[in-house]
Amino acid sequence: MVMISRKDWNARSPRGSYTTIRSTKGVKIHYTGGAVNPAILDDHDRCLRLMRDIQNHHMDGNGWMDFAYSLGACPHGDLLMGRGPKRLVAANGGGLNAGHYAIIALIGSKGLTQPTDALLHAILDGVEYLREEGGAGREVKGHRDGYNTSCPGEPLYAWIRRGAPRPGGEPPATSTGRPAWPGRLFIYRLGRPRVTGADVRQWQTGAKALGYALQVDGWYGEESRTVCRHIQRRAGLDDDGIVGRDTWAATFPEK
Repeated sequence: MVMISRKDWNARSPRGSYTTIRSTKGVKIHYTGGAVNPAILDDHDRCLRLMRDIQNHHMDGNGWMDFAYSLGACPHGDLLMGRGPKRLVAANGGGLNAGHYAIIALIGSKGLTQPTDALLHAILDGVEYLREEGGAGREVKGHRDGYNTSCPGEPLYAWIRRGAPRPGGEPPATSTGRPAWPGRLFIYRLGRPRVTGADVRQWQTGAKALGYALQVDGWYGEESRTVCRHIQRRAGLDDDGIVGRDTWAATFPEK
């Protein structure tokens, strides 16, 4: 994850103090709502200029005290610091700002409208950052969820409706029919960032197929750990609640 500081994108200082919040239900995703020149894909400085343009509109056009969003996410895969964690946003609509943090994707309704894989990774990196540093809950929604707007555009909103998966899809199946081991451990620790992604969702799907009641949300939390331990006991493995190679294999018996 690359985080560009406010200083490095030459943000203006806020006109006043932020309202502090302790946590949110999750994060809402936005887009610019205007035209974004596709040349931004080959010129990262355009991302920084676009952030400044948005901030100027918010402060000078809308009269707000600062850039409205928690973070920006650019097509090159970088995050740009906005208001940051534990600070109330001004982007989600009246009465909705305390419920979710806000990330703006630097794509628009014209010109560059399709999110790059790098942009999607950046958004998800931002979600994980806000969970770790700001107490964000598991919800990932679009601006239009609860507010009458077309934001964040059809391509981004379709991705959100699919569960906001990491680009790359699910692990391929092996010759035995078992999905390939993704090569990373799924570990849950109270108070620490949780493992998320398409491979977690694949494992949860396998666990559910074994008959366990489990929400398939791509989030390795306490519920997933409990199911993991049941699978491990049934397979005669150490019930440490960590999905490693052997636990993965036990979740997907050979066909």
